Parts: sequence; C-alpha cells; structure tokens
Amino acid sequence: MNLQPAFERAAKELEAANTIGIVCHVGPDGDAIGSALGLAVAAEAAGKSVVVSFGEPFVIPQQFSFLPLDLLVKPGDFPEGLDVVVSCDAAVADRLGSLAPKAASADTLIVIDHHASNVGFGDVEIIDPQAAATAQLVAMLLRHVDWAITKEVATCLYTGLVTDTGRFQYSNTKSEVLHLAADLLATGVQPELIGQRVYEEVPFGYLSVAAAVMNRATLDPSLGLISSILYQSDLEAAGLSYEEADGLIDLIRVAKEAGIACLLREVDAGTKGSLRSRGAVDVGAIASLLGGGGHHNAAGFMIPKPPDDALGDVADAVRRLS
Repeated sequence: MNLQPAFERAAKELEAANTIGIVCHVGPDGDAIGSALGLAVAAEAAGKSVVVSFGEPFVIPQQFSFLPLDLLVKPGDFPEGLDVVVSCDAAVADRLGSLAPKAASADTLIVIDHHASNVGFGDVEIIDPQAAATAQLVAMLLRHVDWAITKEVATCLYTGLVTDTGRFQYSNTKSEVLHLAADLLATGVQPELIGQRVYEEVPFGYLSVAAAVMNRATLDPSLGLISSILYQSDLEAAGLSYEEADGLIDLIRVAKEAGIACLLREVDAGTKGSLRSRGAVDVGAIASLLGGGGHHNAAGFMIPKPPDDALGDVADAVRRLS
C-alpha cells in the first residue's frame, strides 16, 4: 500500500489552511482522542486556528484528563465551512455523529484511520489497516508536514499507541511501533503517568460494578465464548457513568478457556457490545454480522434489544463463523 501521495497531499492541505477542525468518533478511546489532540497541538503551534470536538454524547473520559482537553469544544460550537477538517480514527462518517455534516462542509476533508472496514469518505484518505493505531499515522503525517512533535504532542500520540496496542502486548505491536514509542519517549513523555492515569485509577464504585460483571460472567465451552452483562442499575447503584466503567471487558477476557470475550452494556437504545479475541477468531467479522465493526482482535456493535436477548444474537453470529 503506497500512502506517500496521500501523506503529501494532506501535508499540503494542512500547510495552506488557516482554519483547521479535528474530529474523532463518538465515545472516544485513547487512540481517537490522543490522535485528535496530538494533531491539534502541533497545528496550533504551527500558527493555525484549530478547533477539536467529537459528537454527542459529549462526555470527556476522565482517564484522559492529563491530555490538553482545553482544546475541545462542544459539538454545537464546532463551526462549518472550515478550510480543512481532519477525521481521526472513525471508520465511517456516521461514527462522527452530529459532526459528520460539519466535517463534510469543509473545503477539504482528510480521513486518517486504521480500521480495515474503512472504505473512505474523505477528499484525502490516509487509511492503513496495518497501522497499530491512528496515532501512528498522525505521527507520520506530522513528519511530512514538518510540524514539531513536542512533549505535549508526543504524550497524546503515546496515549494512542499504548491503548490500541494493549500496553504493547497485542499482535499489532510491530517493531516500527516500538521505534515510534521510543522516539516519543525521547521527548520527555512520562509512561508511568500515562499508565497510572489510564489503567490504574478508578472511582471506588468501580470495584462493586466490576464484581457484579465478573460474578455474572458465563462460559460457553462449545463456542469458546465468555460473556457478561453490565446493567444500568449496576452503574446507578455505584454512582458511576458508562465512561467511568470502561475496561470491564479486560477483566473477563483473561479466562484461558475463552478465545472470544463479549461484554454487553445495557443502554437506552438497547445493547452496546464489545468483543475481544485471543487471535484465532476475527471478532471484527462477528461484529459486522451484528451491524458493527472493528479489528480482528477488538470490535463492537449495537443491537436494539435488551442485553439478555442480544446475547443469543452474539452466540448465533459466533456459530456462523465457526
């Protein structure tokens, strides 16, 4: 895959732009928000007028509070008709939520993503499913446009790398990823701070929610599937938001008997599901059967049914691909 022309065109568009908007997918994870903010900090330092946001629900994940969140604006304050808008880590325009029309209204829309399901929806497309994280592609773009990767920029991009490689333990951790991580660390990034804030700080109520989810976990040996459900009542009893309960799937996926882990979360519109694989099964394909998408080892979906009913749909999808 030759992305050189795309990088060169994107660099020219960014250099020529006066106003730049940067968006990422709704419910941003570390790679989405890290990529967006890293690019924004670099653009602002280069003298550009920059605005960053993501679609509703506009809830900023607290585990990323060490990032330059002051650059974020509410979706309603994101302007139309900017010179350039850059979409980070969104596989389809719909994942931008309410910001999709505003992104499309820019003179140039640049799409940067690493999801295999992304068929492109921009004027300039930097899409590489082989990249470990969108942050990796943003770092490459910054080198093409010759914008400085300062400690603040590097902290954002390192956050993207850490979260999308599972702390450098997933199969997408290639040598070039570790070389980039080393370059970012050389700017003064504090990996211990990022690790602690992202993975080792939770509200006390999280413990009771985690206990509830783990206690109702079930294993289907015939499918190699471990699953559990997070109900709204769990969160209400603990006084937590959904954003404060991220990472629960990592608690159930460690069971060695399961090649696939599924966490179903009860939401107003039905059920949001997260899938993880140990590598033998493509959960991205399973998620696609359920109307979602993602990567080989990590994916998600939305089903307009209660979690207990949605679990049957998940099992059926796993069987179809067995």
